Amino acid sequence: MIKTLLCALLLGSAALPVAAQDPIGTPVTGEILSGWVRADGSRVAAIKLTLAPGWKTYWRSPGDNGIPPAFDWSGSSNLGGVGITWPAPKVFRQGGVRTIGYANELVLPITIAPRKSGKPVKLRANLDIGVCSDICVPQQMTLRATLDTTNTKPTPAIAASLAARPYSASEAGVKSATCSLRPTAKGLEIETRLNVPSTGGREVVVIEPGQPNMWMSETDSSRSGRNLTATGDLAATGGGALAIDRSAIRITVLGKNHAVEIQGCTPG
Repeated sequence: MIKTLLCALLLGSAALPVAAQDPIGTPVTGEILSGWVRADGSRVAAIKLTLAPGWKTYWRSPGDNGIPPAFDWSGSSNLGGVGITWPAPKVFRQGGVRTIGYANELVLPITIAPRKSGKPVKLRANLDIGVCSDICVPQQMTLRATLDTTNTKPTPAIAASLAARPYSASEAGVKSATCSLRPTAKGLEIETRLNVPSTGGREVVVIEPGQPNMWMSETDSSRSGRNLTATGDLAATGGGALAIDRSAIRITVLGKNHAVEIQGCTPG
């Protein structure tokens, strides 16, 4: 993997995104969309990434060969907390490699809880992401904006991205979700059994442990009627023992028509 460092810097809420130059060009630029303020005082904004033609970036669980994104909000002021809502990603297959992410553009909604309601939030977002075309390169990006709008009407671009999130288990008609575990030489094999209607086409099941210091492989999945089964491997990143909290496990089904996100599973 060729590692090339590009930087993008956004100064002020109305500033245009700028990016450092590099021999391969500028594969991604970023900016913060200011959004609106809710009745409870929280703010809805978004990080917008614009990708050059042929480039893509990664979802929070990018696949074995992807670069997981990382966010650092240090340097912000009047910031009590940040929640991220991921729109349903796409599955890319190239040269026998499967990755999960977004092409062309990503509007990533963020919900911000100010420390002092009614006061502006000076947001500093430090991003460490990966982008891929024929090669994959890590990108470091710092975006800044002052969120001081009094607008209460949702911004169309952000609202559309919020609406593109995966369905919840109840919305998708999930009847049950079980996880069974079997010891292996390197950790555990996990098998999930989901009673869920088809999401369309060739489905991909992503299992996230929801706990730190754990590695999860890609899964192999199969469907019979409403029953979708997926199997993968879990291991501790430090090589230690594994203690699994089934309530923390997040299972996402990515299909041609829509995606479904299931939080937690019961013993199977």
